[in-house]
Amino acid sequence: MSFFYTFHFYLFGVIAIASAIVFVTRKSPVAAAMWLVTTMFCLAALYIMLGAEFVGAIQVLVYAGAIMVVFLFVVMLLNLGNPSEIADIRGKWASLLAAFLGLALLAQLMTLARSRVPGEVMRSPVVAAWERTPDPNGVVGLIAGPLFRDYLLAFEITSVLLLAAIVGSVVIGRGRR
Repeated sequence: MSFFYTFHFYLFGVIAIASAIVFVTRKSPVAAAMWLVTTMFCLAALYIMLGAEFVGAIQVLVYAGAIMVVFLFVVMLLNLGNPSEIADIRGKWASLLAAFLGLALLAQLMTLARSRVPGEVMRSPVVAAWERTPDPNGVVGLIAGPLFRDYLLAFEITSVLLLAAIVGSVVIGRGRR
């Protein structure tokens, strides 16, 4: 592995861990959501560096995009008011606990990074799958093939259910006139 790859892998890992720790220590739900988006983007970068481009793209689209937008709309619709009025248990002790857990996680990761990988792990089916030649259709072809061939009916039923949920939410949102 090159120094460039290793440096950026650890950089995105440290940023993801730090932003996750900041996420759980925020009192404001909007600020916490923004830190969660930062964590999701760092995880997407790590997925892309590991060769899972499709998972990285889905991470950005689904989690950092759609779910966070829904979360922020819920926060705005609930009109939670001033962050000091929100009843939560976060304080000095929670911040110290989060810092301790973060340091413990960092110590575990450093211990794992220094240890040697056992031989039986290197012979596992997961490692054998990594060593296979890539599909000529690309990463998306590996997922889209079974989805649209073997599970097409379930995929279409899910899309109809989501459409019904959207129509139902619009009807409920309009209210009675």
